[in-house]
Amino acid sequence: MVITSKIVSICEGRVVKIGKIKKKELVEREADLYLPPQKDRFHVTLTVKNNILCSSSGVDESNGDGFWVLWPENPQKSANNIRKYLAKKYKLKNVGVIITDSKSNILRRGASGIAIAHSGFLSLKSYVGKKDIFGRKMKVTKANVVDSLAISAVLVMGEGAEQTPLAIISNLDFIKFKKNNPTKKELAELQVDMDNDYFKVLLKSVEWKKGGKK
Repeated sequence: MVITSKIVSICEGRVVKIGKIKKKELVEREADLYLPPQKDRFHVTLTVKNNILCSSSGVDESNGDGFWVLWPENPQKSANNIRKYLAKKYKLKNVGVIITDSKSNILRRGASGIAIAHSGFLSLKSYVGKKDIFGRKMKVTKANVVDSLAISAVLVMGEGAEQTPLAIISNLDFIKFKKNNPTKKELAELQVDMDNDYFKVLLKSVEWKKGGKK
């Protein structure tokens, strides 16, 4: 089950009336890290939230009917609770949940999807130690299962007035389901800190400011 973060946030009351606070202040409050917005035509603030590089801390007014919609307070907790509910109510043995949002991609035009939380299955498929078609043993490759599924689902759910906040993905034989919530180790394996990222030279060349309530 793939669920857009916006519908989860609305259900959890994570909305702020437009005009109650300036968007800039709201974005900085919601961010873990942020860069002061540049004077350009995009009018967005580049932020890091929950170790995800995103624009404006996920704060969005589209389909908000006069409200800013924020990310869920604790997306991972929300994903875990939704998975437990579905498994119990429908007596499902194998069920996974992904909470998604849209994101922009560096040097690519157009929005795609990303998972901001998941539960019920392994997020990575490791090829480490396996051989390619010529027998060469692979050393570092891991397929990002959860974000790949999120991208496909967000495309189906749409970005505008489709009114499709949920999607069901089925019949994928490469998914490894789990009965338990993702462990701290599994969640940490999905994330990369700035000092170890391929894009360190870009990420560390700017002066990030700490977000949060002031």
